[in-house]
Amino acid sequence: MKKVMPFLCVLAITACGQSETPASLALPTVDELAAEPALLKDLRLQCKQDRVKLGDGLCSRVAEATRKRFYGDGQVPYTPSKEQPKF
Repeated sequence: MKKVMPFLCVLAITACGQSETPASLALPTVDELAAEPALLKDLRLQCKQDRVKLGDGLCSRVAEATRKRFYGDGQVPYTPSKEQPKF
């Protein structure tokens, strides 16, 4: 009994540790979503229909990827036309 108790304590402490998230269950990054428009479109539809099922984390990344695809990197300089406007 004296040998079993420390073993059970070590086993219980080890079992309570954080488990690693498998790569297949990891959320895609915003850049990965922005690079795949078909996947982004499907996920946007799923977020509209059932946000609770997918989770706020994924739906927030989908929204950010949509914004990134629409606006780009935001570094487009203003280039006025060379002609003066005619009123």
